[in-house]
Amino acid sequence: MQEKPYFCPNCRSNRIKFNVITSYSQSFLKDALSGNITEFKDPDVIPEPEPTIQCLVCSFTGNELRFIKQAEREPRMNSPTTPLY
Repeated sequence: MQEKPYFCPNCRSNRIKFNVITSYSQSFLKDALSGNITEFKDPDVIPEPEPTIQCLVCSFTGNELRFIKQAEREPRMNSPTTPLY
């Protein structure tokens, strides 16, 4: 994953809450008669060329570059704040 800001291209309100979705492959053996699982192997990560990102506000899912490009199109400006206490 890249160290760049994200911005949801769907809801256009979320810049901070996201999931990264990964795929796993896990082998197992079953008994042919009973259907009981007899052996589980450790899961293996399926390599992907680009991470899949999910917005936790609207549940939109897309590739990482889509979220990064949307953040580049609509950058967030840092505005100085002075508290009035």
